[in-house]
Amino acid sequence: MVDPRLIRDAQAGNREAMIELLRQIETPVYRTAYYLLGNEQDALDVTQEALLRVFTKLHTYQEKAHFHTWVQRIVTNLCIDLYRRRSDSVMFEACDGSLPDRISVEEEVERLDLVADVKEAINRLPLHQRAVVILRYLQDFSYQEIADALNLPLNTVKSHLFRARQQLKVWLQDHVKGGVRG
Repeated sequence: MVDPRLIRDAQAGNREAMIELLRQIETPVYRTAYYLLGNEQDALDVTQEALLRVFTKLHTYQEKAHFHTWVQRIVTNLCIDLYRRRSDSVMFEACDGSLPDRISVEEEVERLDLVADVKEAINRLPLHQRAVVILRYLQDFSYQEIADALNLPLNTVKSHLFRARQQLKVWLQDHVKGGVRG
């Protein structure tokens, strides 16, 4: 959580406060961009653009919404814009594959396969469902924070999450049963 005094100081023109504010939000912004886009370079580009927007638009921020919700709305909109411009499928990069000592190689391979399957299934979701899943389960946003960040009604967020979970369940069950992916 960003200290409200830091935000006010940055809005008042304090350069050190602005630098510290941007440092504090950089990692969460990158994480959201990476999970939505699934590509490190695109995530870095969107992160840079989002931080620039925060820098140039901070004077417009009002404390009606939580600051992190305001920032997440910026980064999510930038990701959606990039996604729409490209209109390609977004693929997640592979896991690093490091093996913990206490787990057997077979168990780790199964775990990595499951992670890859879940990432692939999330990637197959429509963008609006993918965004709410990522904000809810990877960024730990509340339903209301997601609604605020995506500028959606609360019930729409709940509906997107419900449909996404149902679709993920079907896809993952089909995969476990040996169903065909696609």
